[in-house]
Amino acid sequence: MKVTVAVIYQTQTPPERNGIIKPMKNSGYSDSGADIAYSLQRQNIHIITPVENPKIENDLNWVFPDTPEGIQSAIDKGATVIWLNTVLYKGHPIEEFIKKGISVVGQIPENVDLYDNKWITNNLLKSNGLPIPESVIITHENVTRYELDFLFPVVAKPIRGRGSQGVSVVNDREELILILNEMFQSRSYGEAIYVEEFLSGQEITITIMPKGKYIINGITEIKSDCWALPPVKRFNHHNGIAPYNGTVAVINNSEVLTDEELQRVDIIQLCKQCEKASKLVNIKAPIRIDCRASIDGKYFLFDLNMKPNMTGASRPHRQDQDSLTALAARKIGWNFDDLILNMFNQQWKE
Repeated sequence: MKVTVAVIYQTQTPPERNGIIKPMKNSGYSDSGADIAYSLQRQNIHIITPVENPKIENDLNWVFPDTPEGIQSAIDKGATVIWLNTVLYKGHPIEEFIKKGISVVGQIPENVDLYDNKWITNNLLKSNGLPIPESVIITHENVTRYELDFLFPVVAKPIRGRGSQGVSVVNDREELILILNEMFQSRSYGEAIYVEEFLSGQEITITIMPKGKYIINGITEIKSDCWALPPVKRFNHHNGIAPYNGTVAVINNSEVLTDEELQRVDIIQLCKQCEKASKLVNIKAPIRIDCRASIDGKYFLFDLNMKPNMTGASRPHRQDQDSLTALAARKIGWNFDDLILNMFNQQWKE
C-alpha cells in the first residue's frame, strides 16, 4: 500500500480546561505545515494537498484544517498518514480517525492535553527528581492575597502557554498585581496564572526525539529510548525573556552550543534530565524543553513544550525560518529535509 501524507493545521482554540485557556496562534501553524508538506514533496514522498497545484508561497494550499471534515477530506483524497502539525487535546477530531486505524506523525492527543498544563507537568518532573524552578499558581480571586515562597524578580506566564506569548519578568509585588490583572482582564489565558522564580543565567533549549529508527550521516541507528539533539543557546532577550519567533527569527538570537560546550558535565547531565522528562510524558514525536541557569550556574527545566514550532528553510521565500529544532538538527548533520524525513519515519498507529 502506497504511503500518502496529509498535513493538518489548527483551526480553533483548544477547549478551556478548569478555567485555563491556551491561546491560539493566528495562522494555526499553517506556515510550518506548508514547510513540512513542501519538504516531503521535495523528497518524493507522496503528499495530498487541498488544491491540485499548490503555490509555494501560499501556506493554506498545502495543509488541511484539523476539523472532522478537513481530516476526512484528506483521507478521501488518499491520505494514509496524517501529520499532526496542530495543537492536540483530549476530544480532538483526530482521535476518532486514530481509533479507526489511521497512522499519524505527532503526539497522543490526551497526553498533550494533560502535559500542556505547566503546573501538572512541572510537579510531575519535580516529583521524579528533576530540577524545576519554585512556582505558585495565582487565581483571579486571590490576586491581592497571594504568598510567594521565593524572591522577586519573578516570571508570570500562562499555565497553558505558547512560546513567549504573555510571559513577563516582574520586579516587585505592585507590578505583579498590575500584570496579573491585565492578564485576567484580557481573558486570553483563563482564571489562573503561573508565577515562578526568575532565573538570570544562560538559557538553552533542548529538543528531545522519541525512540525509533533514524538515519544519521547515512547510517541507520536504532534509538531504544528518548534522545536529545544538541542544545541551542538563546541570547538577545527582551526584558529577560526570549522574544517570540514571529517577532525575531530564531536564527538571529540562537545558536547551537560549541563542541567544547557540549562536552561540559552540566550540559551532558541536563540533556539526560530532559531525556528523562520526555520518557515521563511518553513522547511520540519531538518535544522541546527550555532550560535556564540560576545566578550560581545551576540549570533548571522550566518549560516543556509538547508542540515545538517546526518551521524550516524548505521553501525559497523562507530561508531564514529554521526553528530551534531545525537549528539543533543541523549540528548532527541533518538539514530540514533530513529532520522531516526522520520525523516522518516515526509515524505510529493505534
